[in-house]
Amino acid sequence: MSPQTTLNRAAAVLRRVTPSLPADAALRTELAAHRQYSPAERRAVVRAVFSFYRWNMWLDERASLQSQLEAALTLQARFDKSPSNIKAEALAARAVPAWLKDELALTPDYLRQLQRDPALWLRTRLGRTAGVATTLRDCVPAGEVLGQTLSEALRYTGPRDLFLTEPFQKGLFEIQDLGSQLVGRACAPEPGQTWWDACAGEGGKSLHLADLMQGRGLLWASDRSERRLAVLQKRAARAEVFNYRHAPWEGSAQLPTKTKFDGILLDAPCSGVGTWQRNPHARWTTTPADVAELAATQASLLANVAPALKPGGRLVYAVCTLTRSETTAIADAFTAAHPEFEPVPVFANRPETALTFWPQELNANGMFVATWRRKS
Repeated sequence: MSPQTTLNRAAAVLRRVTPSLPADAALRTELAAHRQYSPAERRAVVRAVFSFYRWNMWLDERASLQSQLEAALTLQARFDKSPSNIKAEALAARAVPAWLKDELALTPDYLRQLQRDPALWLRTRLGRTAGVATTLRDCVPAGEVLGQTLSEALRYTGPRDLFLTEPFQKGLFEIQDLGSQLVGRACAPEPGQTWWDACAGEGGKSLHLADLMQGRGLLWASDRSERRLAVLQKRAARAEVFNYRHAPWEGSAQLPTKTKFDGILLDAPCSGVGTWQRNPHARWTTTPADVAELAATQASLLANVAPALKPGGRLVYAVCTLTRSETTAIADAFTAAHPEFEPVPVFANRPETALTFWPQELNANGMFVATWRRKS
């Protein structure tokens, strides 16, 4: 694909974007319509589109989309060569919406991380890491992160379409961001326990919990979307995960089961600010009103799942956002309103009962995790 063709294809994606069709969905639609593109050609289109949204406050909107895309790629290349070429003050003013400064500290390291291409992280099944790394090649072990040894985490740097590889087809690994993998480690489920992934989505964290449980015990997975649960079923079959049940749940006080759990993971719907490096279009569509509405939903969900936890059980609240309204404010309010729950460390070897996983520290999505134990 020539550079001009890349610009034309990326411009076609931008023309698809509407308030109801964000850039990542428009990309999937465009690339699905052109299956003849090679993995390298697909990556070039994706890079052009996401560079456009990272640098769009620097672009001349009067120019053609192709010219704006070309300018964005030039800025991206200049930044990649020397991040200090772009001043932190300019990033604070142009790389994120103005309202964000009221919700989190806009440090230079954080802002520069937002402008980088995201890393691609894999999570292998227990005991399969060495074999997967040997087969795929171009893999870098995560090693120790925040004091946790993530022996199943690999950063992939190669050119292959991972979905077509034999290890993926055999269910030996999943594409899962490092921040999400740390959430599974924070849950720390034990074989034989009963856990509930309350907002499971397509099941990435559910599969991780099941793997950590070594196929023993029972995992419930619920979501409001039947489509997502259907995707989870397919992923679970490929990964040979069978110790789970799934059921739809709208998030109300009427729970999907009367089962009492040793552990509950509430990976709640959120504004997704922690994913803005990977999904830069969302910077310009998310609003303070969204944050306020989602914070109310998060508080309600936490209150609704809490009664399903056994005495001595572990409750884990996780969101892929960094706003105070959806993180520390939610955790503090829950602790104050529920004296039957006591905050406990997120990780056994660290004292913090709530942790923010910053993108610049992980080279991954930003996350927030808080943990409690139901008192006996």
